[in-house]
This record gives sequence, C-alpha cells and structure tokens, in this order.
Amino acid sequence: MIRIRPHWTVPAVGVGGLAIATLGWLLEPAAFYAGWLAAVTLLGAWSLGSMALLLIHALTGGRWGDALRPSLRIGLCSLPLLLLAVVPLLAGLRQLYPWARPDHYAGNHFYLNAAFFETRGVVYLVLWFGLGWLTLRARDLSRIAPVGLIVLALTTTCAAIDSTMSLDPRFVSSIYGMIAGAGMGLLALSAAVLFTVTEVQPAVREDFGKLLLALVVLWIYLDFMQLLIVWQSDLATEAPWYLARSRGFWGATRLVIAAGHFALPFFLLLSPRLQRSQTVVAGVAGLLVAMEVLRAWWTVLPALGLAPGWVDLACVTGLGGVAIWFAFWAAARPLLADARHV
Repeated sequence: MIRIRPHWTVPAVGVGGLAIATLGWLLEPAAFYAGWLAAVTLLGAWSLGSMALLLIHALTGGRWGDALRPSLRIGLCSLPLLLLAVVPLLAGLRQLYPWARPDHYAGNHFYLNAAFFETRGVVYLVLWFGLGWLTLRARDLSRIAPVGLIVLALTTTCAAIDSTMSLDPRFVSSIYGMIAGAGMGLLALSAAVLFTVTEVQPAVREDFGKLLLALVVLWIYLDFMQLLIVWQSDLATEAPWYLARSRGFWGATRLVIAAGHFALPFFLLLSPRLQRSQTVVAGVAGLLVAMEVLRAWWTVLPALGLAPGWVDLACVTGLGGVAIWFAFWAAARPLLADARHV
C-alpha cells in the first residue's frame, strides 16, 4: 500500500502549467505542438511502461514487483488521460509532420497520411485501453501476460515510429522501437521507485537498484547501436537525424543525457552498498526521470528547428502534474481496486 499522496500543489502546478501552455498555443503554436508532443510521449511512456512491468512481473515473479505493484498500478491509471492529450496534436499534424503537407513531401503517402495515421492511433488506443483494463482487473495476470506483452511490444513500436520517428520521414531505424520501449520501462520503473523507495527494506532497495542498473545498460546498448549503425552507414537519409541533434545546444544536451542517463547512474549503482541507500536509489530514479524529459525534448524539438523554452516547460509540468494527481485519484477508485485482494 502506497501511503504517500500527491501534495495539493501538484494539481495546482498542473493546472497552472496547462494554462500557460494554452497561452503558448495562442502565441507560439509551433512551439506548443512540439512541446505538447514531447509531453504526451512522456505520459504514454509512464502508463504503458507501468503496464509492461506489471505483465513482466506476472511471468517472472520477484519481491521487486510485489513492492512496486501499487505504484505501477498508479502509473497505469494515468492511461485515460492519453485519450484527451492526443486531441490537440490532431490540430497540429501539418505543423509537426512533413508528410501531412503533401505539397512539401514526395515520399511514402501510402503509409504516411493523416487518415491512416489517425486510424492507427485509434487502434493503438483501443488495444491499450482493453489491455490496461485486463491488467488492472485480472485475478491471475500471468494468463494474459504473454499475449499482452506481444501486443504491447508491437503497438508501442509502431506508435513510437508514427509519433516521433516520422517527424523526419527520411529517417529509418529498425531499433528505434526497442529504444523507445527501453525508455518507457526505465521511466515507469524510476517513477514507481520514487513513490515506493521510502517504504521498503534495504534488501528490496537493492533489488530496485539492480533493476535500474539493468535497464540503464539495456537502454545505452540499444541507443549506442543505433548511433553506430547510422554512423558507419553514413547515408544521406539517416545521418541528418543525428546531425540536427549533435550541433550547438543539442550537442551539449546529448552529452548531458549521456552523463545523466547512463554514466552517473551506472557507476553509482555498481556498488551493492549504494544500491541499499535510500538517498542514492531515490536520487538516481529522480535523475533518470529528469533525463527522460530532456531526451523527449532532444528527440522532438530539433526536428522542428526549436530549442526548449517556456512553452515546453509548461507542457511538461502541466500535463505531468495533472497526470500524477489523476493517476493517484483513479487508482483509489473501487472499480480499479486490485482484484487479487478483493
């Protein structure tokens, strides 16, 4: 049982952030759509990553999952907000995606067109809501976990390609969906650890540290492999994706992400003693959440020639604050109570 509850300032900050983001929509629509896409990507990563970890634990077992289950259910309960959050993006398709402007794009219109894009989005949401409901209400989650994980892997891969990789329709990466999946799991695990770390024994915190370390290594391996393949291929259709994210401000941001998303967590979590430290585990988890925000901006904004600004910060804090409050509120509803304890 999670005894902590979000302070009243969390929804207040969320509502304030949404109000400022709305102002950004009026004053700087291009910046708003980019910032909102990054925020929606993070919301989806939290909810879907939480679902994936619940399904994985149903198959593998372990005290880590027993300890994190309430927090992961809270993360999954943020999923309904995704339905509302994607609505503003539909109005910004032409500003976000070159393929949504047929007069400026001569590529694959069979797959990359607004009607098919929206249809795929509806299919993803229907499958996610159905699987999320089963995950929250199933008494024996192991019976649906194998099929659920396959569905989740396929849909999240396609959704990542549609939502962010297609910002540059020339860029192609067969590992892109795996990187997005690793990031989802890492964000969901980090958030769950932050909610739970003060309530567990040192031995369980050590399990948290080991899991965070494993996902950090998986993420950097996949991310580096994509960079290596693109670098050694040096194709005109792929190299510009990294060039736009490796110059000036974004080049420095890439170094910060490498340090905060891999190097610092890796070396801190190598020590079993530090894995048992509440301060270290909570600090690493918080750092990884912050790095996921930074990486979301690094992925989305350079495609549109933008740098982070007040609109992007308002989008993340607004949607994030409301999502945290809503998730805690929804998880406490009797309809979504843990069926195993009913």
